[in-house]
Amino acid sequence: MATGARRGKALGRQRKAGRQQKGGRQRQARTQGQASGRRQAASQRDQRKANGHARRGKGPVRYAVVGLGYISQVAVLPAFRNARQNSTLAALVSSDAKKLKVLGRRYGVDTICSYDDYDDLLQSGKIDAVYIATPNSLHKDFTIRAAEAGIHVLCEKPLADTPEACREMIEACEQNNVRLMTAYRLHFERANLEIAEIARSGRLGELRYFNSSFSQQVAAGNVRLKEDLGGGPVEDMGIYCINAARSLFAAEPLEVIASAVSPRDARFREVPETVTAIMKFPKDRTASFTCSFGAADRSQFEIVGTKGSIVGDPIYELAEGLAYTVRIGEKTRRKEFKKSDQFAPELLYFSDCVLEGKDPQPDGEEGLADVRVIKAIMQSVESGRWVQLDLPQKRRRPELRREIRRPGIQPPPMVNATSPSG
Repeated sequence: MATGARRGKALGRQRKAGRQQKGGRQRQARTQGQASGRRQAASQRDQRKANGHARRGKGPVRYAVVGLGYISQVAVLPAFRNARQNSTLAALVSSDAKKLKVLGRRYGVDTICSYDDYDDLLQSGKIDAVYIATPNSLHKDFTIRAAEAGIHVLCEKPLADTPEACREMIEACEQNNVRLMTAYRLHFERANLEIAEIARSGRLGELRYFNSSFSQQVAAGNVRLKEDLGGGPVEDMGIYCINAARSLFAAEPLEVIASAVSPRDARFREVPETVTAIMKFPKDRTASFTCSFGAADRSQFEIVGTKGSIVGDPIYELAEGLAYTVRIGEKTRRKEFKKSDQFAPELLYFSDCVLEGKDPQPDGEEGLADVRVIKAIMQSVESGRWVQLDLPQKRRRPELRREIRRPGIQPPPMVNATSPSG
């Protein structure tokens, strides 16, 4: 019996050793498999990061337009015709099946997908860049996912709904070696660039103050009225006034104060109707503006110096020609510009940056600066006090040599989309 017991114990030890050896082999296999998977994933990431460099000199740049709302339909999609020398519309992304079907057919785009399939599109090898035209609060997510896939990003303004989100977007694009540009269409538009050149030339004397009005009636239910989607009059319209003041003064604001009003109108339960802000700039200069979702259409600014002034009116619009009037001493001159395509220049310029490996201007930092000012303005609305800003005083500003002009386009019929005013 004792001998049988010893044999049983020995057999048990052998079986245990066998199981341990087998388990060791399995763990080793799993470890090797995991390591192989990590190496493969890293290799894929490296390949995606190198995507932008591989595309240098190999045009045209293939774009996916992400978000098919009003601005995409009325301006972005038609602009590819005027930008075809280095840009092509390769894919459409939307949650609306009808938009995808009709617009895909209209523009001859075979690659269409929902937001759920966005990551598959990024990995497909069919696109090099995205034009992000979703609601503001979604910009960060779509940008970071594109950057991690090695896809370049041209993003509508405001760049994001918070400065923190902007910073994450900038860092993601830097870490993955892709270009990020904030879509400031007026940085390429001649009327605005000529005004800036005159203002900085000294012909108006020492610049003293800037004032602007930008307003429209926004229809109930419009995405611009949704707080959780990054809506609001400062985010949608005030950003033009902020960017214009920063450009004309060639400086960054030091502090801001603002006030908002919201009448008893169901449209303005989540965002203000009207916001008025004052910004103090270096050299004792000031800039003020009013933006509104509940007033008649207005699109103008005035820059005043010690010797003269310039009034741009209309100056921010995309659907009509722009104009300005210069007054210096007793001399007055008005200059008018025919309507132009303001979106094709963005595509042409950004595609050149991608193909030539150049950093674009306006970049992510330009977008971040405006969002920081917007945040300070809304903090002032809440507190009723001046809010200090500490923005780096950058040197590079939009210049007239940056102008790119393409003929105006006729807006096509909308598909499940309407203008902000309904």
